[in-house]
Amino acid sequence: MEAKLSRISRTLTPSPIQELSHLAQRCGAINLAEGFPDFSAPPHVKEAAISAINADLNQYRHVQGICDLLAATMRQNYGLDINPLTDVVICCGQSEAFAAAIFAAINQGDEVLLFDPAYETYESCIALAGGIPVYVPLDPPYWTLNVDKLMKSFTSRTKAVVLNSPHNPTGKVFSKEELQAIAGACCKMDCFAITDEVYEYITFDMQKHISIATLPGMQERTVITSSLSKTFSVTGWRIGWACAPASIASAIRSIHVKITDSAPAPFQEAAVTALQSPPAYFKFLKAEYEAKRDFVVQMLSSLGFQIRFKPQGSVFVFAELPENWLLSDVMGA
Repeated sequence: MEAKLSRISRTLTPSPIQELSHLAQRCGAINLAEGFPDFSAPPHVKEAAISAINADLNQYRHVQGICDLLAATMRQNYGLDINPLTDVVICCGQSEAFAAAIFAAINQGDEVLLFDPAYETYESCIALAGGIPVYVPLDPPYWTLNVDKLMKSFTSRTKAVVLNSPHNPTGKVFSKEELQAIAGACCKMDCFAITDEVYEYITFDMQKHISIATLPGMQERTVITSSLSKTFSVTGWRIGWACAPASIASAIRSIHVKITDSAPAPFQEAAVTALQSPPAYFKFLKAEYEAKRDFVVQMLSSLGFQIRFKPQGSVFVFAELPENWLLSDVMGA
């Protein structure tokens, strides 16, 4: 029956990230493949989840409080006017929010621009929707955006640009000038911007996250996706969201409901507690990750890895193998 599988399913290959994670589990090795922390989730967030389970909040559920808090946060942090009743969709993690956004926007043959290197899931979602990923290379070693390359990547078939900042896997935070160039191109070509902002609270060295939706002409065409996962160290809870204008959010919501119905109920309840965490929590999170970044960069450098770009955000370090390394990066893993 294998020959009867769909054409698209046969083009998808196993995730190298997942393969390395499973190998690390089997061998009891330290897992550096996946973007999750090596420390516990905040006690007040865990306690909120336990309380929700004990209160029997375990059935299909939509927790409007998440939407209300996200709208308030978007207004406070970015000056965005978000209607919590119509513009926010709670999903099973950022991954589902992103996939649903792609499925809502992309038709067969539509082109979607991705900044390369890119998180592997983006390409798969675009392919599943029948779209065509088009890669716009970021220039190493500082992963700068070449605006000329960006503009030449647009065609009459371009439907969306995917923007992930802070960036996986380079640790780049897109500058305001780069964001303005992307925003100008999106407005000129009349296309969507679909963002992945899961690392918005993890930036270093006075870098500040800017959501492209805040730039002129962009809120009406931007889908912001994010999640609880990275900010609160609960990557296994699968609580994420999409924020978009009402008509776009409605399409995303319909797709979400048809695929998964609702995100895990007790963890939605815990999200309400998490999203009300005091400013000191976010300051501590940033400081902890910045110290870990500095340690990892120093440690890898001392082992002979060349790190030309010190990460500005996220939880990733792009390191070149030493010249005397005898194996490939795959064999070395």
